[in-house]
Amino acid sequence: MTDSTLAIIILAAGQGTRMKSETPKLLHTLAGIPIVSHVLATARELDAAYTVAVVRHEREQLVSVIVDELPDGLVVDQDDVPGTGRAVELAVLALPAGFDGDVLVINGDTPMLDVQTLSGLVAEHKRSGASATLLSAFLDDASGYGRIVRAASDRDGAGKVDRIVEHRDASQSELAISEINAGVYLFGVAELRDLLPKLTLHNAQGEKYLTDVVELLRKAGSEVNVLPVADSWLVAGINDRAQLSEAAAKMNAIIVRTWQLAGVTVQDPATTWIDLKSTFEPDVTLLPGTQIRGATTIARGAIVGPDTTLVDCEVGEGAIVKRTDATLSVIGAGASVGPFAYLRPNTILGDNGKIGTFVETKNAQIGEGSKVPHLSYVGDAHIGVGTNIGAGAIFANYNGVVKSETEVGAHVRIGSHNVFVAPVRIGDGAYSGAGTVIRKNVPAGSLAMNVAPQRNLEGWVAAHRAGSAADVAAQAAAASSHSAADNSAGNNPSDSAPDAEKIGD
Repeated sequence: MTDSTLAIIILAAGQGTRMKSETPKLLHTLAGIPIVSHVLATARELDAAYTVAVVRHEREQLVSVIVDELPDGLVVDQDDVPGTGRAVELAVLALPAGFDGDVLVINGDTPMLDVQTLSGLVAEHKRSGASATLLSAFLDDASGYGRIVRAASDRDGAGKVDRIVEHRDASQSELAISEINAGVYLFGVAELRDLLPKLTLHNAQGEKYLTDVVELLRKAGSEVNVLPVADSWLVAGINDRAQLSEAAAKMNAIIVRTWQLAGVTVQDPATTWIDLKSTFEPDVTLLPGTQIRGATTIARGAIVGPDTTLVDCEVGEGAIVKRTDATLSVIGAGASVGPFAYLRPNTILGDNGKIGTFVETKNAQIGEGSKVPHLSYVGDAHIGVGTNIGAGAIFANYNGVVKSETEVGAHVRIGSHNVFVAPVRIGDGAYSGAGTVIRKNVPAGSLAMNVAPQRNLEGWVAAHRAGSAADVAAQAAAASSHSAADNSAGNNPSDSAPDAEKIGD
């Protein structure tokens, strides 16, 4: 049910220069989705009456993601006045004049922040009746963070806050404080409308600090509460690649454990990576070095890994997929893939089928029970049920201009080292001989082969490679053969035995 008393402001206007990337900071991915999408999803679950995102840098890219996640949300552009205080001021101006509830302010770079923590903040704010309630965290190293400054008698991590001082503006004694501002605030909208226009740029960074609202509230005698989080990683922001990897590892550990508790065996959580949108049925087994990406789904009893990457794939019940790289592919129930298989987009392997060692497929439909066991490329092909493709098969689908399809029927037996020059069709029940290049259609039940008599040119090595190692070996073999023939002739009883002995035999 929508909370008519709550509005959410998401701060997404920062430039993110510390990422040193052409990709906007908030669009770097975490568990398969952009950083900001995690925050937007959390905001959506709170079901506030209004959600406002403030953007500036890389606006168009960010707005595209924001609109996808929150189609009913508002987007506000920050102007040339810098600082979080100005961002919130503009967002508040975008709210309907009649809105008189509370405003929750969160940063777009805190993807670990969850609904439970924010719901607890909202509940505590309503219970206490404070003008503002903030989240804080205790860190062993608080460098770079704003510090929560409490009265000397109230620094045990509970109760009211006196003010917040940014790291650059802090004194030596204030820098020693380990409680940091988490950047998550809940204000009454009336207080914000009154105090935000009063913020100044008189600080080390020349910005309008949202944290200065806390000091103004305290000077006016209003109550400001602080709610410390149990785990500091919940409110950790992402500003560089190191922090991104730390957050990724933490989130992945949570995702892996969640699936383990749901009945999935993960042999080595440290080397298994699972995206947020991937799903599993119970009794799936993931072996070490496995990455499950995108919206991959894996059915009951399937075994995936080791050293396997699946991106947006569907794996059927009881299938086995090992040492495989697959994208946008479907693997049927009971099927077997790998090791060392490469499944490119639009590969569909039927139930109980096989794609074996060193096989690459692309835009290929392989029927139920059909097998491509090893050393083959299958592209732009449709293979019927119960067919076997011999080792070293190549589906030659590209003539340098267009790609064409090959159709192989049901219960076909293809010999080793065949080449299918598309477009071509092999009928049901057909066979082909080893080394066949199939350039025209093969009728059902036929045997296709390229008949070319083998020619042996005796003495070619002696004539063209005289003195080579091959020549020496050939001469030695010939001499050995002649010697064996002579010995055989000398020991043949028919050459020396009397007639009586022959008769007696």
